[in-house]
Amino acid sequence: MILKTAIVILNWNGSQYLSEFLPSVIKHKPENAKIYIADNASTDESTQLIKTKFKEVELLELATNYGYAKGYNEALKQIKADYYILLNSDIEVTENWVNPLINYLDNHPNVAACQPKIKSYLQKEYFEYAGAGGGFIDYLGYPFCRGRIFQELEKDEAQYDNIIDVFWASGACMFVRSKVFHELGGFDADFFAHMEEIDFCWRAKNKGYNIIYHPESTVYHIGGGTLPKSNPQKTYLNFRNNFCLLYKNLPKNQLLKVFLIRFVLDGIAAIKFLMAGGSKDLLAVFHSHLYFYRNISTLKKKRKKQEQRSVSNIYQKSVVFEHFIQGKKTFRNMDINRFSQ
Repeated sequence: MILKTAIVILNWNGSQYLSEFLPSVIKHKPENAKIYIADNASTDESTQLIKTKFKEVELLELATNYGYAKGYNEALKQIKADYYILLNSDIEVTENWVNPLINYLDNHPNVAACQPKIKSYLQKEYFEYAGAGGGFIDYLGYPFCRGRIFQELEKDEAQYDNIIDVFWASGACMFVRSKVFHELGGFDADFFAHMEEIDFCWRAKNKGYNIIYHPESTVYHIGGGTLPKSNPQKTYLNFRNNFCLLYKNLPKNQLLKVFLIRFVLDGIAAIKFLMAGGSKDLLAVFHSHLYFYRNISTLKKKRKKQEQRSVSNIYQKSVVFEHFIQGKKTFRNMDINRFSQ
């Protein structure tokens, strides 16, 4: 009999998070679910901790540190279940966090993935950066969330307590239909980490699936647990992967316009990094563009293998302009009539 739900935590040197947060996952695990730790060749005491303290959890030991994208791809090849819950190791779950979303997936076969309400573990009244109240992007590819625009986080005042169709579900806590995950070939392993879930959700939407935010489940996320926001490596991955997901997924008639504007905006971002003393971040932006040019032939092959079409929930204005120039700090300030249908 195939397992209903597999809760899969990808770990790399996260023993302190496993010690702190895995007990809450075990405590609030439904009867028809099983917990897996997929370990990306940790060099700390993570695997020994699982083997000795958390024997009810199944450990999958991967051969090397594959990163988030390929790490999950390799792990999920080994797990048979109707649904996967991809859960970061630095998340505290709450009572009945699983059933509302699994029940929704059961009753809505066209939904590929969904996410719960994601709030800050350190400031529990506020939304958390990675997902908040559901993810969107603007037409230039800049991601944002209900409850989070760039670094601006909103206090949760039940303003986003409705179930809605979104553009992307957070990889920090993503409920995904296993059939669709494998149908789409999983995450793009070349992303390594950052924005692979946005690329996955975009590919799912290009296939006609929906992505959902469901607020009847809440989890608390520390965020930035393995890579601080100021890290130039994070800057590199975010800029690089953002360019790649745009090239792979945008309809042909939008490519030239979007890329011309992004070249200019990325240049401005690089200058801002330099003025703020972030010379390494400037170089990260430069190297992200070099990666794109050097790998354009591979990206062309990926683009040819998948569909590109106009999809819903892309904001048809510039969130950069509205946030930094017009001072629109929250999702509620945005023009809801300018999301693609």
